[in-house]
Amino acid sequence: MHERLATYFNVHLVSDSTGETLAGVMRATCAQFDNIMPVEHSYFLVRSARQLERVIREIEAAPGVVMFTLSNLEHRAMLEKHCQELGVPCVAVLDPVLDVTSRYLGQELNHRVGASRKLTAEYFKRIDALDFAMDHDDGQQMVELRDSDVILVGVSRTSKTPTCVYLAHRGVKASNVPFVPNVPLPPVLFGKDRPLVVGLTITADRLVHIRRNRLVAMKETRAGDYTEEAAVRAEVIAAQKLFEREGWPTIDVSRRSIEETAASVLNLLAEHRGS
Repeated sequence: MHERLATYFNVHLVSDSTGETLAGVMRATCAQFDNIMPVEHSYFLVRSARQLERVIREIEAAPGVVMFTLSNLEHRAMLEKHCQELGVPCVAVLDPVLDVTSRYLGQELNHRVGASRKLTAEYFKRIDALDFAMDHDDGQQMVELRDSDVILVGVSRTSKTPTCVYLAHRGVKASNVPFVPNVPLPPVLFGKDRPLVVGLTITADRLVHIRRNRLVAMKETRAGDYTEEAAVRAEVIAAQKLFEREGWPTIDVSRRSIEETAASVLNLLAEHRGS
């Protein structure tokens, strides 16, 4: 019997805080279904109408399930209104629990952003790490890459961004740089005093499958070398050769979850700091 192909779908996580609650609910939900692969779009620390407008444009470009935790009532109404117009499901994941608790206690909600989080040094460290991950996603602000605790390098669709976000929740300043054939990588990756650099590898067959499903989810018809098997295989081999030549530790993400990949990175980081 042939293995049943996974069903890919977009899921948008919108939070005015760090998004940990949303990520946990989403993954617990997806665990109840077989052969599904959520394509995560994460928008954390959304605290202005301008930020929310950008989120809405992203949702319009890639419709899917929207889960949110927003304390600002105007922002909630704005998101719900646009999702209704787009015809996409929109769920405030904490509302049922908050409603029951409010009625039981006989108290109104305070609608305070991030009220569940104590403002400890550890909290601010995680917020800084999350800001760092967002600012240094996909090779942005290369001058500051040296400030990373770890830099992830890999071809497109090797889960670099969500892994960096997950690491940020653990207080790790993680950045990522895409490997693109014939495009030079930042010099900081090759310096003697560089941060830990980890190469993310994947099998060509798995990558083709992920990329094709990604295009389907995005309703994109143009593909080219992005999904052409020979081109993808050459891209994967070129990345592996680079990682071997530079002696960077690697992690095969072909069948790993984000949590498993992040756990492996944390182990490598602990070894690097202890060396």
